[in-house]
Amino acid sequence: MKAQTEQDGSSNINVVDVAIVGGAMAGATLALGLKRLAKDLNRPLKVALIEAHRPDDKHPGFDARSIAVAHGSIFELNRLGIWPKIAHLGTPIENIHVSDRGHCGMTELNADDLHLKYLGQVVELEQVGQVLFKLLTDSDVELYCPAKLASVEAQTDAQLLTLDDGTQISASLLVAADGVNSRVREAFNQPLEQVDFDQVAIIANIETDRPHELWAYERFTNSGPLAILPMANAKGVNRLSLVWALRPDEAERLMSVPTDTFLTELQQAFGYRAGRFTGMGERHSYPLLLTHMPRPIYHRTVFIGNAAQTLHPIAGQGFNLGLRDLVSLLEGLKQAIEGEAGELPDLGGADVIHKYLQSREADRSSTMTNIEFLVRGFSNDYWPLVAGRNLALRLLSWLPPLKTPVARTAMGWRT
Repeated sequence: MKAQTEQDGSSNINVVDVAIVGGAMAGATLALGLKRLAKDLNRPLKVALIEAHRPDDKHPGFDARSIAVAHGSIFELNRLGIWPKIAHLGTPIENIHVSDRGHCGMTELNADDLHLKYLGQVVELEQVGQVLFKLLTDSDVELYCPAKLASVEAQTDAQLLTLDDGTQISASLLVAADGVNSRVREAFNQPLEQVDFDQVAIIANIETDRPHELWAYERFTNSGPLAILPMANAKGVNRLSLVWALRPDEAERLMSVPTDTFLTELQQAFGYRAGRFTGMGERHSYPLLLTHMPRPIYHRTVFIGNAAQTLHPIAGQGFNLGLRDLVSLLEGLKQAIEGEAGELPDLGGADVIHKYLQSREADRSSTMTNIEFLVRGFSNDYWPLVAGRNLALRLLSWLPPLKTPVARTAMGWRT
């Protein structure tokens, strides 16, 4: 679908308030959130969304993966009016079992202990993508899809975007939600720092011989964490979502072995708490890196989600951190709009951009530091670290009050 270009009085440039490049989870959610904001404030707000793929056309952001949406993220998605539209696609996580393979350290987090219905929900991105794009097409978001960003030119009072078909869009505020290989970031030659964990993740959907009973599992091994999430049954088949972090050579080997061999080795690494693994879907792999922009802003431009940072999946915080990016941006825009009567304020002005940067610094820094600490601390056999992490896991089991701050962080709640 392509939005119709409107005249700006002197050319065929479409003038909008906010242009978003990238329409996967972060970009689509932000576009819908902006339209919700305009409705709540009863103020006109022109929003353009540029996306290269339709969700039914091998969309890289809406593929076969599953993600855990934290309790705090569901709260925010409810406020944006989005979660009620996708809640039927979610599988609750009521309990999380954490263990260290070959050692005594283990603990559990339970929703009942926190007086909650669930700790989070698991959704399949492919299904969510279909719903979000239906919501976008039913809204008055100016959707350019399929369309690619050809170039972007920084102007004094706007960012001028040129698409691959020649369409031009002038935006007061540009939001880059176009992933780790952000075209916007490359166009502005903005720095990206990177930490290579020397690990590769294998992801797949696993079939089991018994129901998961809404349990999720995080098992630490010397090569990296192994995470299993509950999924909705498909045609009566019990399913789990697997993310297995391995050394690159081991991942390459396991990507090529027969299914029976893979399942046998997975069973040996994980054990039988989730039952016997009986089948699996297609395997995919990708290198595990921590990347981040030191300053996820530029002239009239904000970077959110994976365009601003990508995380190791050890704690399932990637989407949840990106969602907090866009929630902070929406809050800053709301304050700017409420602060002025009449015409809209300059949404891409330096004050708005820098307030966003300040609002995100503490959360981004602490989350990335915690993730790197977990990866370094739990992916080795160095005995002082082994002893320390197992003691920490046992203390969580022996002293339940210690679980509360851990659970709040895992559920995406921040002060």
